[in-house]
Amino acid sequence: MPQSITVIKQTRIRFQILVFLFFNVVINYMDRSNISVAANMISADLKLRPVQLGYIFSAFGWTYAILQIPGGIMTDRYGARLVYTFSLILWSVITIAQGFATSFIALFILRMLIGVFEAPSYPANNRIVTSWFPDKERATAIAIYTSGQFVGLAFLTPVLTALQYYTGWQGMFIITGMIGIVWGIIWYFFYRDPLEHAAVNDAELRYIEEGGGLINRKYKRDKSTSQPFKWSHLKEVFSHRKLWGIYLGQFSLGGTMWFFLTWFPTYLVKYRGMDFIKSGFLASVPFLFAFAGVLLSGFLSDYMIKKGLSTSMARKVPVITGLLLSTSIIGANYVSSPALIIMFMCIAFFGNGFASITWVFVSTLAPEHLVGLTGGVFNFIGGLAAIFIPLIIGFLVSDGNFAPALILVGSLGITGALCYIFLVGKVERIEVSKDLVTN
Repeated sequence: MPQSITVIKQTRIRFQILVFLFFNVVINYMDRSNISVAANMISADLKLRPVQLGYIFSAFGWTYAILQIPGGIMTDRYGARLVYTFSLILWSVITIAQGFATSFIALFILRMLIGVFEAPSYPANNRIVTSWFPDKERATAIAIYTSGQFVGLAFLTPVLTALQYYTGWQGMFIITGMIGIVWGIIWYFFYRDPLEHAAVNDAELRYIEEGGGLINRKYKRDKSTSQPFKWSHLKEVFSHRKLWGIYLGQFSLGGTMWFFLTWFPTYLVKYRGMDFIKSGFLASVPFLFAFAGVLLSGFLSDYMIKKGLSTSMARKVPVITGLLLSTSIIGANYVSSPALIIMFMCIAFFGNGFASITWVFVSTLAPEHLVGLTGGVFNFIGGLAAIFIPLIIGFLVSDGNFAPALILVGSLGITGALCYIFLVGKVERIEVSKDLVTN
């Protein structure tokens, strides 16, 4: 009689990893954006002018952008578990310290330190998803963890507004920082790379690896994941036109995001005359639309791949469409009804969310052994928007007119779409010589 064949059922640990990654992003963006909720009270208490507030909003981006490349190098060198643990706990400690700031200089320095310690987070996110997910699931995975930045803010903005109302802006910073410290400890004990996770079985590892996931089985702990940095690596990730297309596109995408993360609540209260508590709920609505946009984009992109469309078509169409939709923010300049203002903001932020699967291009285009570094450069140039856009808006609105600022934000969408149309080209992994990897 023929022997029976035992079929080993594939584990699904990668989805547990994704849930934890989602919460990392929620906390990450909570601690980036809580300053926007506190801005009006801080401005009153510390007597800040609009230009000074613009500097406070941009301070995070100064260090965050500069340290993206070192953050990517650290992720490649030391792995996501350790890098993310230290990053998460340290930025949470600084978040608590913001509650004790008593001057413009102190708050500016603390916001810069938040940028320092959050810098490795997105290169680490990308490295984790590239390791744990095959190509055909990666856009959905990126959409799900990226949605954490939107759904977290959608639900947390009114919560943070209420928290500040009852505990003051100082209490809000202290409580949010304590949440991050606890979560950082949980992450350290839970997360492992695919080859080190005790619960993952070989069937799931094969599924990931055969589908294009970079679990680096043949390199395991040495050559790939702990490769020392070389200047030739940096030259490589700056030398391809298609990479420049996604770098510049990320700056454009980030510009819209950073308007919503910094100036948006102030815009509603100070420049549109809305009630503070009411504005907390209204400000959350566009984040829900962005959340819907990013999830729809990820599912649509992977669906197009499964239906046999080219990778270029499946990945680029949602991003380009979303960037063009984000230009609708300019429409808010021509209406006065709060409902219409929020409507234009919702359309624009839906577009921003729809375009936010851009990290899939890093996973797909980056040289195999330079995923972390490519992600660092990608987020470095995208992070420059966190410096320049809030600061430029501060100067543009100093005369009390917000219309030029919205035109600036809207124009970024067109710029980003053009980058993806004309610079990125065919979406395929960039191959590098063996000498670059081994020498």
